Amino acid sequence: QVQLVESGGGLVQAGGSLRLSCAASGSIFSINAMYWYRQAPGKQRDVVAAITSGGSTNYVDSVKGRFTISRDNAKNTVYLQMNSLKSVDTAVYYCAADIVTVKFGRPLRYWGQGTQVTVSS
Repeated sequence: QVQLVESGGGLVQAGGSLRLSCAASGSIFSINAMYWYRQAPGKQRDVVAAITSGGSTNYVDSVKGRFTISRDNAKNTVYLQMNSLKSVDTAVYYCAADIVTVKFGRPLRYWGQGTQVTVSS
């Protein structure tokens, strides 16, 4: 059994910052890529940022220069530092990770429960 638990969401004024965290736990053998997605009301869930096990990162154009994804492999944790937040960033943010468990020999994508980020203008 694998769990991803997120924290750090909340209400912030436009121009402010928030840091999201997501810790994976359970019968983990290894973690490949880790991701942050977001879903605004009435819209589909889209990837925001991704980071490989080696630390290579990718971002959607709308957050480049404002958001930073990072990970601590020793803690099985991924972070999303969000600066210069805008009202359009308001959404539920989900972490995801491609995890190889002790039981299964191939990576499966696991999801966190989501955390609300609200940016007031």
